[in-house]
Amino acid sequence: MSDYELVVAGGTVVTASDVFRADVGIVGERIVAVGLDLKGERRVEADGLLVMPGGVDSHCHIEQLKEAGGADEETWISGSTSALAGGTTSVITFSTQFKGGGILKPLAEYRRRASQAMVDYSFHQIISDASDEVILNEIPEAVASGIRSLKVFLTYEDAHISDRDFLRVLAAARHHGLLVTVHCENYEAINWRTAALLAAGHVEPKYHAWSRPPMIEREATHRAIALAELVDTPIQIFHVSCPEVAAEIAQAQARGLKVWGETCPQYFVLSAKDMDRPGFEGAKFMCSPSPRDAQASAGLWDMVRMGTLDVISSDHSGWGYMSPVGKRVHGTNAPFSDIPNGIPGLGSRLPLLFSEGVGKGRIDLCQFVRLTSANPAKLFGLSPRKGRIAPGADADLVLWDPKKQVTITNALMQHTIDYTPYEGMEVTGWPVATIRRGAVAMQDGKVLAQPGSGQFLARAPYDMIKPTGRLPFGFDASLHAPPYSK
Repeated sequence: MSDYELVVAGGTVVTASDVFRADVGIVGERIVAVGLDLKGERRVEADGLLVMPGGVDSHCHIEQLKEAGGADEETWISGSTSALAGGTTSVITFSTQFKGGGILKPLAEYRRRASQAMVDYSFHQIISDASDEVILNEIPEAVASGIRSLKVFLTYEDAHISDRDFLRVLAAARHHGLLVTVHCENYEAINWRTAALLAAGHVEPKYHAWSRPPMIEREATHRAIALAELVDTPIQIFHVSCPEVAAEIAQAQARGLKVWGETCPQYFVLSAKDMDRPGFEGAKFMCSPSPRDAQASAGLWDMVRMGTLDVISSDHSGWGYMSPVGKRVHGTNAPFSDIPNGIPGLGSRLPLLFSEGVGKGRIDLCQFVRLTSANPAKLFGLSPRKGRIAPGADADLVLWDPKKQVTITNALMQHTIDYTPYEGMEVTGWPVATIRRGAVAMQDGKVLAQPGSGQFLARAPYDMIKPTGRLPFGFDASLHAPPYSK
């Protein structure tokens, strides 16, 4: 009689701290044993392969709602397919808010759409309008439904919030035990510089990078950290593009603040030069913050090795290149300011980071697991279920061929977007199977999971994001003014 329903046998197990030869025994949806010579009813051979925790992508946009109706091109089925094909088993995406509206109605619709997911999922709740109703009534309801993180933008016309409203969000997050994630770029500075570029006739995609140089991101990061310190609310800075910005985070961490930093593969392998291509081609590489240059990429690797940047997400935000609702929604002669930002990356995140990081000796295997799975799971309250290979954890595994050489093509990504900015890049290291909660969800590039088989991951309070208890002069302003200091 077998002790386990499924055994992943003969592989090299990689965790956040160790690399060792072992079998993984699975019963139902959970790992129940890690050891040698385990016997199972079914067996997946992993000889010659790395067995790692399934990827946790804590920053991606899938089927995000649009104010005019409908949603982004990437659906939950296509997005899940791409994620599983790339070795990712859990994602955290975004429920949006439109100015003048609430958060509960979009959240309900987003949950309805996500019921088609094939990966496990949770949500960050975007706050773009910090009204009394949202702050006092709707955020508590969202928290009760399992939401444990908020997202604010310090730029973009339809999403940015003022410093005063940012303080209200931070205070509400502190009160309810939430982590706040922040897109840090200076709204007014970008608008001022964009107007000058357009007036000078600089309209091509390459000028997207000119409109938002590193100091614009650095200033907003410094400000976000200072305001979070004022309120004593933990924050994560999203998609750090250069070492100058990471240095702001490092200084905050050295002061004992709960500030974390994230970056993305595009900031290692793309640059501003990619937007300087003939015609409209540069639009394929436009994202915010903008990719910088080789020196910035090298500096980011230093910050990753230091631990300042400890999560690497995809920030998958695909807009089709040929699609009339994608990059060319305003036509191919549109100025850079009217071209939608964002690039696809769900399926390419792990292969790019493995090849550029592990393959080139910049990070080791355990660091790879921490950056792509263990750390985001811990930071966002998904651990101990996710990001681990240990008894009691969900049986989310990726079987990885570290020697397999692949040329990235859009077809391999299996998303609905009609291009990948990484087309033609050669990588070493590729996922050959993905197991999600004990079921083989992808084998040799073919996704086997069924729509609707993903689960919503409700997140409860957890210690990692508790405030430090340090307030200026020990004074909590939100308790001695109208609720959350309107």
